[in-house]
Amino acid sequence: MSPSKSLATSRPSASDSAHPGLSPTALAGLAYELRLACMRISRRVRFESDGPVRPHEFSVLCRLDDGPKTPREVADIERVSAPSMTRTTSALVERGLVARADDPADGRQVILSLTPEGHKVLRGIRRQRDRWMHDRLRDLTPDEQETLTRAAEILQRVAAK
Repeated sequence: MSPSKSLATSRPSASDSAHPGLSPTALAGLAYELRLACMRISRRVRFESDGPVRPHEFSVLCRLDDGPKTPREVADIERVSAPSMTRTTSALVERGLVARADDPADGRQVILSLTPEGHKVLRGIRRQRDRWMHDRLRDLTPDEQETLTRAAEILQRVAAK
């Protein structure tokens, strides 16, 4: 039985006391289906937008949009090696999207921040990605749109844990 079949036919078990709901099998099916759907949407959004930066560079721009960071901080957040992050940020610095400055608190460190051009590129890519998603949501029924509104709130909570 596929995960989606088990999701549709499973019932809560008597042992689910704290939060009665889906059976363990159905919950596993839901986890599978949500993971696949999130991955597919993420991939489509990432590759449908035709921006001047690659997906991993876009991610670095987003991290720096939250505020200046050291290369090590960005590498840790992105879960990549320091040498890999150095290559990525060097390419962004070379293209004028990221600025590199000495850390006033520690002269051995550098601080990365977005340049005005980096902010502009980031806004443009976000606009493209939002437009792509908007175009798909527009075709849904009002009930489907409302369901996704609630689902987005729930998924934000799940992602924050």
